[in-house]
Amino acid sequence: MISHLVRASILASVCVAAIATDAPAATQYDGAWSVLIVTRRGECDRAYRYGVSIVNGYIRYDGGMVNMSGQVNANGSVRVSLTSGSGRAQGSGRLNRNSGSGTWRGVSGPNQCSGDWTANRSG
Repeated sequence: MISHLVRASILASVCVAAIATDAPAATQYDGAWSVLIVTRRGECDRAYRYGVSIVNGYIRYDGGMVNMSGQVNANGSVRVSLTSGSGRAQGSGRLNRNSGSGTWRGVSGPNQCSGDWTANRSG
């Protein structure tokens, strides 16, 4: 379960820094992104690559059993939260126009994992 959470999470980890009450207009970060999530500590799968979209500054992932919420601020800072069953994870970092990076951490039952992520604009 944590592996699904981590995979999607750090994608998310094209993640968000603060959730605003008003929906932002289209941003320079909008579009398709490819995110590589790597585990550095803990009992989680080593690495995953995911595709996410950013629409009006909000991160979207249509990967199935993971619920994700996140936003990219105007300055490129990102924060994202994920849940899947009893698992949860958070990621944060920064994007520029075509790439980004950050860190993540998560827990599922007794397992705790953490690592980093990198993102590149796709398409």
